Amino acid sequence: MLFSIIIASFNPGVELKKTVDSILEQSLTDYEIIIKDAISQDNSLESLPKDTRIRVISQKDSGIYDGMNQALQHITGEYVLFLNCGDYLYERDTLEKMASVISKDKQETIYYGNQYNRKAGAFVSANPSIDGFACYRHLPCHQACVYSRTLFSERGYNASYAVRADYEHFLWCYYVKKIVPVYMDLVVCSYEGGGFSETKKGMELSAAEHKEITEKYMSKRELQSYRLKLLLTLAPVRKMVAENPMTAKLYQSIKTAIYRK
Repeated sequence: MLFSIIIASFNPGVELKKTVDSILEQSLTDYEIIIKDAISQDNSLESLPKDTRIRVISQKDSGIYDGMNQALQHITGEYVLFLNCGDYLYERDTLEKMASVISKDKQETIYYGNQYNRKAGAFVSANPSIDGFACYRHLPCHQACVYSRTLFSERGYNASYAVRADYEHFLWCYYVKKIVPVYMDLVVCSYEGGGFSETKKGMELSAAEHKEITEKYMSKRELQSYRLKLLLTLAPVRKMVAENPMTAKLYQSIKTAIYRK
């Protein structure tokens, strides 16, 4: 099995089926879908198509990352992709394109690509080169990352983090496991956006967790340098421009051009 695609769900409504359908439509069929359901009460599981590649694990969890950790205990694929309910694989041949990149490389690493952000109405290019500042400022979208399964053999997500456990795990892979992330120049997912992490409370929690995690992996000197760089490059202003549907397309096209250069 090449890919294990994990979907954590809890009362997702019709979005679970839409996410599953985007996977079942793929031209490449060497995958399994593991749905970790936290005992949903909305009958969303009943709408799923009958397919031997779909496995449902129904049991309580303490949150999305705990649910993902539970699902990881059941994977058989060489590489792992996480999708949330409401996120879709971007094109019918997305998995085929990813498999082509991986087959030429075959590292113990994180392969990552770009996303289409439906809330902003714009394509968002990932940084094609991950360094310390990229780890601090702008990691690729979690749903656009494909992990070698071995990166979860020592530990899963630290579920004590409510919104940043995937970020913490990426930094652990980079700083502790010393992986070199591999960029795939393709759009992996259509990202729904608008979840808890984008609410006022979620953003406050995200900022607090970001501070704790970066202080865990980065030196004081590094952190001072990165914070100064963000200040000088007007990061808060750029964030507003990037998230505004009126300006997001132009901003992202400029960013993409800079990355390609």
